[in-house]
Amino acid sequence: MALIHVVGHTLRPGRASWAEPAEDRPGRAPVDGTGSRAARPTRRGTRPRPAADPHQGCHGAHLGADGTQVRATRDESAESEGPYSLLMAPSPAYALIATDLDGTLLRGDDTVSERTLSALARAARTGARHLVVTGRPAPRVRPLLAALGCTGLAVCGQGAQVYDAGTGRLLWSVRLDREQAEAALGKIEAEVGQVYAAVDQDGVDGLTLIEPGYRMPHPTLPAVRVGRRDDLWAAPISKVLLRHATLSDDELAAVARSVVGTLATVTMSGPGTVELQPCGVTKATGLALAAERLGVAAERSLAFGDMPNDIPMFRWAAHGVAMADAHPELKAVADEVTASNEDDGIAVVLERLFPAGRQDAVGPAGAGQ
Repeated sequence: MALIHVVGHTLRPGRASWAEPAEDRPGRAPVDGTGSRAARPTRRGTRPRPAADPHQGCHGAHLGADGTQVRATRDESAESEGPYSLLMAPSPAYALIATDLDGTLLRGDDTVSERTLSALARAARTGARHLVVTGRPAPRVRPLLAALGCTGLAVCGQGAQVYDAGTGRLLWSVRLDREQAEAALGKIEAEVGQVYAAVDQDGVDGLTLIEPGYRMPHPTLPAVRVGRRDDLWAAPISKVLLRHATLSDDELAAVARSVVGTLATVTMSGPGTVELQPCGVTKATGLALAAERLGVAAERSLAFGDMPNDIPMFRWAAHGVAMADAHPELKAVADEVTASNEDDGIAVVLERLFPAGRQDAVGPAGAGQ
């Protein structure tokens, strides 16, 4: 399997390209480097967009702009093809349905309801693709994708990994530099005192390592406890997870964003889950790459999420749907709000957009295929 290691990669989040810098495309507002656009025509007219993403610590920096910041890996040999609803009128044909996992597609017991599975299957029969876009790293997603019967692409690790479930390979990945991760941790601890850290190792077999004092926020996800912080850096990593003894997630994330600068992007993806990932990388990064590979434009993409780490994904997609119990910051940028994950919120929207009997194909069907 031929792998190309790219250092100094100039990909910008939100721009679907493996190596080319972001440029304006006809009929679309210019990408600002954060996954957002200043203004974009919608079914309701022109919706203003912030010039920068407040959740991106790097504010549009290129990946590897200093030549050492990140390492991107692309597998050249892989060829995968593969009463809540508020604002949206009957939709055009969406060709891509991007869903977060925890708090969105998954219920609290890590299962997907039969109603939601049925709604996704109905959308697939029209040709729409379902793409999982999650903060979980690829090794923590593989069993779930297998259970769902997904054989195509998935975006993992907060957008730092594009994974091919059919071949079991990472088509693209970005690593967080150890020195920059340690420097970012130092700056954060200088402000708030001790934090407890964990890391997700890069690769399809990477482990989640946790230092003494760190508690896993999701009890079903496996982790390996190490003896000291230095042991976290035993292998290349894709991100760092942080917890603080007394600060809330919002407080810890706010401090981290204020001090890390271009060392990392700070995200908050769930209760007890504040993360540092490679500078410039968000869910929009991986989503744009996967969508380009699938031949689907942002204008035909629909996104579901529940946490602030989904904001770049909402800004990239044509339409963003927040769950009923989503974080207020995500609801503020969402196009509509649906029911909760426990009440089949995704199905509520898809049943409206893809009504029974509709068979007008919008492209090859399949889950991320």
